[in-house]
Amino acid sequence: MRWQGRRQSDNVEDRRGSKAPLAIGGGLGAVVIVVLYLIMGGNPNEVLQQVVQQPTTETKFSPREEELAAFTKVVLADTEDVWDSVYRSIGDVYEQPRLVLFSGSTSSGCGFASAASGPFYCPPDKRIYIDLSFFDELQQRFSVEGEFAMAYVIAHEVGHHIQELMGTTNKLQAMRSGVSETEYNKLSVKLELQADFLAGVWAHHAQRQKNILEEGDIASALAAANAIGDDRLQQAAGKTVNPDAFTHGTSKQRMYWFKKGFTTGDIKDGNTFASTEME
Repeated sequence: MRWQGRRQSDNVEDRRGSKAPLAIGGGLGAVVIVVLYLIMGGNPNEVLQQVVQQPTTETKFSPREEELAAFTKVVLADTEDVWDSVYRSIGDVYEQPRLVLFSGSTSSGCGFASAASGPFYCPPDKRIYIDLSFFDELQQRFSVEGEFAMAYVIAHEVGHHIQELMGTTNKLQAMRSGVSETEYNKLSVKLELQADFLAGVWAHHAQRQKNILEEGDIASALAAANAIGDDRLQQAAGKTVNPDAFTHGTSKQRMYWFKKGFTTGDIKDGNTFASTEME
């Protein structure tokens, strides 16, 4: 993927090397410690500083991690440029998301976040959360090579932001209490496949606008989609494939919808909720 030397997004919060606030994920024990400190005459302002304080020493990162951070910022900038233009074409204004880089764990509008959860989008605070170690896991655990596979992951999470702006996410959440877990899982699959489609739409327009693709890039993105399909993940975990437990879609479905988005470049072709394709 061609990305060096291009604009990096300013919508990035770099929390790498910082600890999650004490009150987040600390549970009752953290609260008790604070209360005891105050009872013993501690300064409330001092407690607050300890809770939210970021490390004062500068954290040094490896050249590999710094390169991944720069790459992520460039890809986010590319999504901004593409979706800005798409929204302008339909007479609307694109509200850009923010992206949080973190190491190990952090707090989010969706609660405590950790590297184990993988990259995710949080609708309440309209932020994407990424621990850059996931990109190494993509190579080491899933045997997926290529920078564009990483770009696909970022674009997929931005796709969830588009769904939030469109009201799709809220509609899905409103239906949660009225359907069974199995039915809700099917709706969740539709949501994820649409995010894959939107990632493909982004790739279509980014290529037309900036000529970002090199030989093998689309194959790399498809390999990533294939590797993280629900059926593949269940098999890798030694489980029997259970479609009722799917929440993201099969490998075949994920590849299909990304490729469709890349081929058409038209957001109107991505209504996975009404479509019977690849079911």
